[in-house]
Amino acid sequence: MTEDGAGGQRPPEEQPPRGSMRFQDPSSAKRREPTLAEQRARRQALEEQARQEAAAEQARAQAEQKAATRRKVLIGSGVTVGLVAVVATWYIAGTSDEVSAVCTDGNGTVQPDEYCDDNYATSHGGYYNSATGFWFIPLPGGGYSQYRYNYGGSGTVGQPVRGGTYTAPSGNTTVKTQSGKTVQRGGFGISSKSSGGDGKSGGS
Repeated sequence: MTEDGAGGQRPPEEQPPRGSMRFQDPSSAKRREPTLAEQRARRQALEEQARQEAAAEQARAQAEQKAATRRKVLIGSGVTVGLVAVVATWYIAGTSDEVSAVCTDGNGTVQPDEYCDDNYATSHGGYYNSATGFWFIPLPGGGYSQYRYNYGGSGTVGQPVRGGTYTAPSGNTTVKTQSGKTVQRGGFGISSKSSGGDGKSGGS
């Protein structure tokens, strides 16, 4: 036994039996400094985590850039397709067929173009009969002569018209007389009313 501070004897410290565990008091325990190997492993772990975060951030940025580029391409494609469709629509609508108009009398004989002109007819006291489709122009000795356009036919004045029809074409079709006068102006689905061509077809 050893002496204690009071001059007495104190029993020797007991050694823990082999295989037993010792517990440290948290209030008095000292933190052990990490070893060099532990410090190196911790640095490597932090560096690896930083690399993974940087790689993930870069991947996100690339994905966003690709998505933005894809959106621009789609929008640009849509605009291009839209413009092409508009241009094609206007082109198709603006393209019209052209048909010749031949002035004929009630017997189908070709007459001068002015006889089927509404300005000429009205200035000579004539009138248009929508029921019969003819322009009626008074004759010097009394009575009336009647005239109407034949569409698509041909012939010379005084001769029977060859071919054609007396049904006016659609408003998208340009109609011109043999003398070059435009009776109906087609294009863009609009019929331009001109002398002898406002659906009366100059007496049709």
